Amino acid sequence: MWRKCPAGIAGGIREGTAMNEILTESAFFGAALTCVCYEAGLWVKKKTKLSVANPLLIATMMIITVLLVFRIEYDSYKKGADYIQYFLTPATVSLAVPLYRQLNLLKRYPAAILGGVVAGVAAAMGSIFVLSIVFGLTHEQYVTLLPKSITTAIGMGVSEKMGGIPALTIAAICITGITGAILAEAVCKLFRIEEPVAKGLAIGTGAHALGTSKAMELGEVEGAMSSLSIVVTGILTVLAVSVFADFI
Repeated sequence: MWRKCPAGIAGGIREGTAMNEILTESAFFGAALTCVCYEAGLWVKKKTKLSVANPLLIATMMIITVLLVFRIEYDSYKKGADYIQYFLTPATVSLAVPLYRQLNLLKRYPAAILGGVVAGVAAAMGSIFVLSIVFGLTHEQYVTLLPKSITTAIGMGVSEKMGGIPALTIAAICITGITGAILAEAVCKLFRIEEPVAKGLAIGTGAHALGTSKAMELGEVEGAMSSLSIVVTGILTVLAVSVFADFI
């Protein structure tokens, strides 16, 4: 009986390897894994209602775990996951929808919106400039981080055009958004920011779409202002990056 065990184990390993090959050779493996993990993240968020239970964070951790446990090469995952990138262009165009829907708010609070967004963009880029000087970052690394506070759909294009590294820009954008979504409510309470318009502008300007999901939980006005600020922040950042990029 004991002599049969190694053969049984070897057979199990061969079957597992064959299953891995079948999965990883599928053109849609990466996309399917990404969607399943994100849906799982949404389910956890819905059940726990905790700020730290961010769907994107949970999905990222799950994907990394699956790749490590089953020893799946990143390139095999990326081959299928890249299909999701095709949605970035229509996602960028669709940003015009919240801007159109919230035109009344833009007309009602023009000074507050533009002033808040300009301050947010200047603070974000100014902090990146200072930290880049402190840590001795290269020009390539510096411009990679400049679009960290705008949505991925716009940030990737800005990074690539300025000579940055789009993959690292995506990581910076995700970290910024997740951190903002987790800390947004606590920061507003800490600094006693109670005005819904101010809350929405701050969250949307600093944490783009991921922060907006949190703003929508806080209230309708917060969500609307956050959605609007995403678009305005994106436009102003595209204009400002060309100026800030020459600082280093």
